[in-house]
Amino acid sequence: MIDIGAHIRRLEPADAALYREIRLEALLNDSAAFGSTFERESAQPLSWFEAAIGRAAIFGAFLDGKLAGIAGFSAQEGSKQAHKGMLWAMYVRSTARGTGVGKQLVAAILDHARGRVEMVQLTAVSENEAACRLYKAMGFVEYGYEKRALKQDGRYYDEFLMVKFLDEGSN
Repeated sequence: MIDIGAHIRRLEPADAALYREIRLEALLNDSAAFGSTFERESAQPLSWFEAAIGRAAIFGAFLDGKLAGIAGFSAQEGSKQAHKGMLWAMYVRSTARGTGVGKQLVAAILDHARGRVEMVQLTAVSENEAACRLYKAMGFVEYGYEKRALKQDGRYYDEFLMVKFLDEGSN
């Protein structure tokens, strides 16, 4: 892996067109990895993507000024679950894979989550070995396995349930 040091920042509503483009690319190219579909999201207006950026912390990795990867974070609502957050919608363009962009995005999510939640959860399609390796390298551990978590075109995909405790010393 060559670490080329992307510029990571939280996306703003003004980035909605860039976010829409990479999100639709992710849904088209790696459709099995996401709970949503290209058909559903490509039908949404730009304002829908602006609203998504406004509701959650979505980070972008920029290489040479171009959006090369994204990752989202949301904290759970409700007093009994407010200690948990979720990393979601992680995607790195094929041209930026193997450069450390994925690691930088996960690190940005974890930095953002610290002080907000005690743990960050995620799901990863079991067949996505590169993603599972990345998450494990970043300190996530498996705590469950959901068979048939996703279904697309008559095919099922299993998912690993993973967690990273931010207060490392406690359970």
